[in-house]
Amino acid sequence: MPSLNGRTDVIFEDDDLPYEEEIIRNPYSVKCWMRYIEFKQNGPKATLNMIYERALKELPGSYKLWYNYLRERRKQVKGKCFTEPAYEEINNCHERALVFMHKMPRIWLDYCQFLVSQCKITRSRRTFDRALRALPVTQHPRIWPLYLRFVRNLPLPETAIRVYRRYLKLSPENTEEYIDYLRSVGRLDEAAVRLAAVVNDESFVSKEGKSNYQLWHELCDLISQNPDKVTSLNVGAIIRGGLTRFTDQLGKLWCSLADYYIRSGHFEKVLFDSYAQFEESMIAAKMETTAEIGKDEDDDIDLELRLARFEQLIARRPLLLNSVLLRQNPHNVHEWHKRVKLYDGNPRQIINTYTEAVQTVDPMKATGKPHSLWVSFAKFYEENEQLDDARTIFEKATKVNYKQVDDLAAVWCEYGEMELRHENYEQALRILRKATAIPSRKAEYFDASEPVQNRVYKSLKVWSMLADLEESLGTFQSTKAVYDRIIDLRIATPQIIINYAMFLEEHMYFEESFKAYERGIALFRWPNVYDIWNTYLTKFIDRYGGKKLERARDLFEQALDGCPAKFAKTIYLLYAKLEEEYGLARHAMAVYERATQAVETEERHHMFNIYIKRAAEIYGVTYTRAIYQKAIEVLPDEHARDMCQRFADMESKLGEIDRARAIYSYCSQICDPRVTANFWQTWKEFEIRHGNEDTIREMLRIKRSVQATYNTQVNFMSSQMLKATTTSTGTGELTYTNSLASVKKLRAKVQLEQKSVPTAVFGGLKDD
Repeated sequence: MPSLNGRTDVIFEDDDLPYEEEIIRNPYSVKCWMRYIEFKQNGPKATLNMIYERALKELPGSYKLWYNYLRERRKQVKGKCFTEPAYEEINNCHERALVFMHKMPRIWLDYCQFLVSQCKITRSRRTFDRALRALPVTQHPRIWPLYLRFVRNLPLPETAIRVYRRYLKLSPENTEEYIDYLRSVGRLDEAAVRLAAVVNDESFVSKEGKSNYQLWHELCDLISQNPDKVTSLNVGAIIRGGLTRFTDQLGKLWCSLADYYIRSGHFEKVLFDSYAQFEESMIAAKMETTAEIGKDEDDDIDLELRLARFEQLIARRPLLLNSVLLRQNPHNVHEWHKRVKLYDGNPRQIINTYTEAVQTVDPMKATGKPHSLWVSFAKFYEENEQLDDARTIFEKATKVNYKQVDDLAAVWCEYGEMELRHENYEQALRILRKATAIPSRKAEYFDASEPVQNRVYKSLKVWSMLADLEESLGTFQSTKAVYDRIIDLRIATPQIIINYAMFLEEHMYFEESFKAYERGIALFRWPNVYDIWNTYLTKFIDRYGGKKLERARDLFEQALDGCPAKFAKTIYLLYAKLEEEYGLARHAMAVYERATQAVETEERHHMFNIYIKRAAEIYGVTYTRAIYQKAIEVLPDEHARDMCQRFADMESKLGEIDRARAIYSYCSQICDPRVTANFWQTWKEFEIRHGNEDTIREMLRIKRSVQATYNTQVNFMSSQMLKATTTSTGTGELTYTNSLASVKKLRAKVQLEQKSVPTAVFGGLKDD
């Protein structure tokens, strides 16, 4: 029949009475419980589970009961959908069993297999890890096969690789199994590294019966057939090491090395190495022949020629390699620079190389920065004091149709810097003015259909250099015209705006500088406008102070309109400082109050601290009560606790003991005694100094109440399940009595110290 709590009551039958009586007589006998369970085996599953639960409550350490109970529960859900709540109930039963059976590998194995069957990947992995931590290392071989089979079936190679790495620390002899798995998932680089370590380990014995040469051959095949995936090994050195180690298998190893170079696209290495080996073998054969039959003058000349040809071949190797690479990609800028370095010390060849490079490289197909070839070519003439030739190169470079506007801008800037290095200041100004001149056909900066010469007038790089030169070499009007032109073209950055305003300020044009800030503010949005506002407001206050207070207030309100919380703090503090120094105190307090709501959540605590400090200095500490209350309401618990303690400390210094006690009482509701022991110690010391026995009892009562409230949380209750028994009521009462006695002793000690100190020291501390 149904019970009042909604569950079905267990109905005992007449046949159950003998077993129940036997259990009452022998509640700790496993045999009695098993006989009862066998009798009810064909009965309702709920009844059978209830008997198991009763038995385990009496005998929680019985492996036999736990094993049979878990097996029975797993049978009950066989064939059901994994999403049914019954699966989670059985998972919880396994967790309860492991509290007592954590040293039993069979329980762990059954639980892990059950989780794997539910397709709970993360939970299964963590349970396997818990099993390995709980069981002794001698039992680990029972867990690893199931664990490895589980991770191999996952579509997550990284997880399996990490598990295998841990496994090999225990069983390094199974490295071949790991290598096979790496090859199956395409992790060939790590497979090659592991295989190389196995080959170099003389003590390694293959479980598959492979010889060391077979492993070497596998390694050579792996790295030669996958040159783009094996990057952690020096392939050439490995195969050449095999050539010296296995002299009877030179043909296969040389083929592997050639295969590697071919697959890597390094055809020139195959040809060069073959050619070099041929020359070397011919020299060796010639020396052997002359040693056997004697040598004459012709033989010496022939040998010297062969040696000279071989030396020249070796010396020309970098240049030959560079030629091959340039034939593969003639638009590779980096290789052209390398070719110039190879001709170091040969000016004629350097000039020919640069000329060929700038004629060959197509800027639209170039790999690298094609303008760097023109710049380096001009610098070569400059270093050799041929400025006219360098200028000619730069003039030609400015007419090239580059892919990016930035390339042409870099050429103009390098051209101007060359003139500056040689103190041709007017020439440098003329060059940059020419670069920024408006073309006959205007174009947008990112319009790729137009040549870069029609778009470079919008390059900020060139304009920035021109502005710097005008500031240093030009007049005030010319510099101002450059900055105005940058703003009109809408290519200015916040830093350009600030530089312009600072330039005007240096020349005593203060209102003009403020107009520059205004123009910058109109161009940008948050957060880019933050630096402009910050500089503008600071300069305005430094200039006018309180003379134009209303205008300053309007500026601050304009700045704060739409200001993100991330940047609001600095502006609000600047605003409040203005009101404190030149305005009204109540206006400053209003600004601080707005700031506490406008700043980011993590900065509110700091903002409230500033607000309280300034309010106390201006109006006195009593004015801060409302601020403390507001802070406690809106701040998160960790900061609210700090505010409560400071609030209570202030009230106690003012002699408002009851107010302070009320604050402590309010704050206690967010102070878990297990975590915030400092708060409770502070309250305890407060009561020792200012309270009496009743207030101390009330404080301890509140502490127990708060502790009980936190103890009812789910996370804490789950940890409490693992404890054996709870303490009795008498023990709790004894703890409370001992705590009260210790508090009395501390209070007596404090009173004794107060008597030995002059009264003036404790004049403000009254004992209620």
